[in-house]
Amino acid sequence: MEKKTYNEGLAYLTEKYDIDFDSIISDIKKKGYDKVAIQVPDGFKLHVLDIADALSEGAGVDVYIWGGSTYGACDVPTGLEKLGIKSIIQFGHARFRADETKKPDMIKNE
Repeated sequence: MEKKTYNEGLAYLTEKYDIDFDSIISDIKKKGYDKVAIQVPDGFKLHVLDIADALSEGAGVDVYIWGGSTYGACDVPTGLEKLGIKSIIQFGHARFRADETKKPDMIKNE
């Protein structure tokens, strides 16, 4: 099955990595989120605005970009709930298989 590319900036990510934006958007809609945050490693930061646009347009949500350093899936931003953010979507180079945390929902792209 061919992956859907939402914009030109995502072509690199969808070809090189196993990122399923349709699944992420579906999960956001299913859970009824209106605000989500995205966290990406430095290698993805060139594409973060394209990711945010794809999620915002596809799911109809406000997307906040975590601009701080990211040292892997264990590095979850704190305090986002004060902004009404209910979900953090972490993008990375490898699958993360830890237990769920009690912080805002994390949509894992596996």
